[in-house]
Amino acid sequence: MTDTGLERPAGGAGPGRRGQLRIYLGAAPGVGKTFAMLGEGHRRLSRGTDVVVAFAETHGRRRTAGQLAGLPVIPRARIAYRGAVFEEMDLAAVLARRPQVALVDELAHTNVPGSRNAKRWQDVEELRAAGIDVITTVNIQHLESLNDVVARITGVRQRETLPHAIVRAADQVELVDMTPEALRRRMAHGNIYPAERIDAALGNYFRPGNLAALRELALLWLAGKVDEGLQRYREAHGIGATWEARERVVVALTGGPEGEVLIRRAARIAARSAGGQLLAVHVARPDGLTGASPAALAGQRRLVEALGGSYHQVVGDDVARALLAFARAENATQLVLGASRRSWLSALLTGPGVSRRTIRESGDIDVHIVTHPRMGRGRGLPAPRRGLPLSRTVAGYALAVLLAPLLTLVLASLRHRLNLTSDLLLFLVGVICVALTGGLLPAVLAAVADSLLLNYYFTPPLHTLTIAQANNALALAVFLVVAVAVSLIVTGAARRAAQAARASAESNLLVTTAGSVLRGEQPLHAVLDRAREAFAMESVTLLEREPGPGGEPDPGAGWRPVAWAGNGTVSDPGEADVTVPVNDALCLAARGRALAAADHGVLGALAAYAATALEQQRLAAEAQAARPIAEADRMRAALLAAVSHDLRTPLAAAKAAVTSLRSHEVEWAAEDTEELLATADESLDRLTSLVANLLDMSRLQAGAMAVFPRPTDLAEIVGRALDDLGPAGAAIVAEIPEDLPEVRADPALLERVVVNLASNAARYSPAGLPPVMTGSALGGMVQLRVIDHGPGVPADQVSRMFVPFQRLGATDNASGSGLGLALSRGLAEAMGGTLAPEETPGGGLTMVLSLPAVPGTAFTTGAARAADGTASAREEPT
Repeated sequence: MTDTGLERPAGGAGPGRRGQLRIYLGAAPGVGKTFAMLGEGHRRLSRGTDVVVAFAETHGRRRTAGQLAGLPVIPRARIAYRGAVFEEMDLAAVLARRPQVALVDELAHTNVPGSRNAKRWQDVEELRAAGIDVITTVNIQHLESLNDVVARITGVRQRETLPHAIVRAADQVELVDMTPEALRRRMAHGNIYPAERIDAALGNYFRPGNLAALRELALLWLAGKVDEGLQRYREAHGIGATWEARERVVVALTGGPEGEVLIRRAARIAARSAGGQLLAVHVARPDGLTGASPAALAGQRRLVEALGGSYHQVVGDDVARALLAFARAENATQLVLGASRRSWLSALLTGPGVSRRTIRESGDIDVHIVTHPRMGRGRGLPAPRRGLPLSRTVAGYALAVLLAPLLTLVLASLRHRLNLTSDLLLFLVGVICVALTGGLLPAVLAAVADSLLLNYYFTPPLHTLTIAQANNALALAVFLVVAVAVSLIVTGAARRAAQAARASAESNLLVTTAGSVLRGEQPLHAVLDRAREAFAMESVTLLEREPGPGGEPDPGAGWRPVAWAGNGTVSDPGEADVTVPVNDALCLAARGRALAAADHGVLGALAAYAATALEQQRLAAEAQAARPIAEADRMRAALLAAVSHDLRTPLAAAKAAVTSLRSHEVEWAAEDTEELLATADESLDRLTSLVANLLDMSRLQAGAMAVFPRPTDLAEIVGRALDDLGPAGAAIVAEIPEDLPEVRADPALLERVVVNLASNAARYSPAGLPPVMTGSALGGMVQLRVIDHGPGVPADQVSRMFVPFQRLGATDNASGSGLGLALSRGLAEAMGGTLAPEETPGGGLTMVLSLPAVPGTAFTTGAARAADGTASAREEPT
């Protein structure tokens, strides 16, 4: 399964063009991503393309290694770190070689410290910036956005991840697919891992359920990316018809009590097909159904999101057309509506409702009308109406033309029973009926026509336009004035109702937007997306002027987009259909259609929201950037205090011992010389340990501590730590079960932690009660408990134990710098674990070190690597 555009020919690498990115995506290690990447390299090489292998990891697989034959390979860079030499991609050599296409394996890989970039995907971005096309590989579990999902499926949290946007923005993504059964057969035949790791892998990470879930995850993710490409293609070619590539069910909500019934029915329809999508939409319009309760809509929104759908709101004068426009824009296949709540009389008087008009105009979108308990019971309070539509105006003219002759015929037959006053009142009722139906102009026409008919047929002398009595003339004049006044009042009331409805719809939109901003993790994008949906725009972009030399916005400079929603962003206000200036530096640009003047006010308010959200986002980023600086300042002050205070004792002791030995005034006996040398040695050891702790603590605080976790034998680490302690370690009792799983940790850092904890316990344990170290596995974690029966720590001082430079209960410097526990906790957390104190039963302190267990492993087995799909601390199998 491939997400591809048209493959462009690979031109020479150059600064004028950004390289393309093609990714081979796999659901699990061993599906053949590297093999497929190298095969594509051979295909392009045979067409004359300049292809090089920048980095390929074969993991000892013969067939994969065979694919390297015939391909130019860039030698790897060799980087020394912690006494070992690691091989990484030589980015500088690839850039100097400037091929057309570079093959780079394992996109999510973390480079060893000392490399040019921290992550391999950053290396790839540099290659693309230089105009080099890149073909690479990645597993679905390495996407940062899916990390939690993969951890729940496999029980293993991936340490090497890359941003979701990097893979989503790739020009081509091809899924290297394999059924779980075939992958397990490949594993059993020894085509993925060595024989000693096969059983552990098949029983843990490569279980059929795990592989099936990861495969489905990869398929669904790629389906979403394919769908994005399809939407771009439809928009670029102006295709408005629905393509039923996947089921998208849109449910229309009014905020009424039937909403929950409709949402659950739509969710069931969407769930019938794999990958079905649920979208709920509420149309806030000035001329109908705008009296929805915000609380009801909020509750329905929560239900939609709980069922895995998304909530949207649009503004439209015509509900049916707004619904269909939204459904077509989202390429929806089905539309769910509730049966009308109008009574039969209301439907008879006002004509077809939203449901019938939606069905009539739906075209190739299936429309479901869902019954509910409230149908046919009326809406309750009437919905506000705006200025009368054309149909009402036409009906008013028709009523004026028909009602005047009809009244004349009826009243003429009753001339001997009614007088002129009665005739005037009845004609006035007719004018009011016309005004209520068609508004001002039809009512004025009816009033003028009625006054002429009254004059001709009912005012003496009859059948002439002459009025014999002044009272009759006054009555006709009053009739005309009253008729026109009533018409004006009716039309004004309709206009004010429309304005109130419009204001209600706009405020509802702004309130909903404000709620989205408060709830969302990306408020700026939420505001822009709401503006795009509300006004049915293709895209909405927030533009900012390029800064001038002094950093301030330059009025003569160009614009740059800082955030956008939708497809087809703009880079200049001149490219947009609607622009709303926010200030001298910001402008909101929308593309899609022109807006009425009344809509600019709401769009301006949304633009102000966007500017505020942008400012908050930048302030939050600045605060985040300043936090490490402030912490570093605090740490620097503490370090200076430690240097001036805690280094003095070992330095003074060492210097005194060396000075005494060098003195010619005293002849030292052999035992005295030995004691002075031992004092100097001990003081210098303390000094070395203190400096190492200070440096590591500063690295932890600055986030510069490099950690390389890998499957580690806890019993071996404990043994080495006790050996490091010398005689003090010999007295500590270690009880580590033989079947304890391996832990995922950096062995060197873990040994430091164990040494600190063990020395602390030995220092405070009373004679005859040596410290005890026990190991156990619990809930995917391995716990090492360091137990002493010393004085313990008062409950009110437990929180101070892990503060640097705190020495609880110490009154001099002989008890250490107070860095041991603070450093140990920092190192434990850097390895993904925890360090917590507990009270020892009977008195004393128990330190509990918890580290992630490698599933399905015990001492000395290599199965941990198979269990989490890693070949070593630094590489992922493909």
